[in-house]
Amino acid sequence: MKTLNEGHMQRKSFRVSKTGSIDNLKLVTEQLDNPKDNEVTIEVKAIGLNFADVFTIYGLYKAAPKTDFIPGLEFSGVVIAKGKDVPDLQINDKVMGVVKFGSFTTHLNIDYRYIIRQLGDWTYEEGASFIVQASTAYYALTKLGAITQNQTVLIHSAAGGVGIYANRIAKKYDAYTIGTIGSPSKTELLKAEGYDQIIVRDRHLKNNIIKSLNGREINIVMDAIGGRVQKISFDLMPATGRMVSYGLSLFSPHGLGLNFFSLLRQYLSMPHYSTLKLI
Repeated sequence: MKTLNEGHMQRKSFRVSKTGSIDNLKLVTEQLDNPKDNEVTIEVKAIGLNFADVFTIYGLYKAAPKTDFIPGLEFSGVVIAKGKDVPDLQINDKVMGVVKFGSFTTHLNIDYRYIIRQLGDWTYEEGASFIVQASTAYYALTKLGAITQNQTVLIHSAAGGVGIYANRIAKKYDAYTIGTIGSPSKTELLKAEGYDQIIVRDRHLKNNIIKSLNGREINIVMDAIGGRVQKISFDLMPATGRMVSYGLSLFSPHGLGLNFFSLLRQYLSMPHYSTLKLI
């Protein structure tokens, strides 16, 4: 491996030549330049794997490139080089950070403002799986959802990373939280996380949510599913309710490639909202 002093080094990366199939994700060896003045070079120790990463590979994530890119939004690792304008951070510091695609690699250069020192005695795996999910939950509830004390929060995909963090954050506001899951096997996890009500999504979802509310109004809905689940949630909200849609897991592919007929069917199942009715 060439040293940084020679102007570049070799790294191994998972690159997508063209979106649409997992088969297009290939491990390649390539060159990495020295960091710029405001950058650090990270030796990546662990990466986060999110729904967004999978959707990116399939070409279902609008913000991502369509050809020749490295997927991945979050990582943890060790600083092995730094530019002259990087304050505070030192060589061998353990850090975690986010990047707008590019973490599926052994080494990367990144602006120092997008990383922080790893917290306490966290493992690399804990560091690499925290920022995207926790930031999503925090922004959704506090900024978009405008949560206040003692409100009621309905969280779909409640056992997922964002769902778990959303419940923990909501509990800081003494919220009444209802979590929905797709499988009964996740029930014990939700009990341990302190959800007030737990619902396994089935054809009785609407009635089960109504029962779980026990006369309360839904103040905030956290939805990462879409389709029927989103429509039911929307219909149950009062005029002042807020719904934050941060994903569409119903579009998740179930094979190596895309099934366009399945995607079309799911697309047609998405609810439509009228501005006049909202008013």
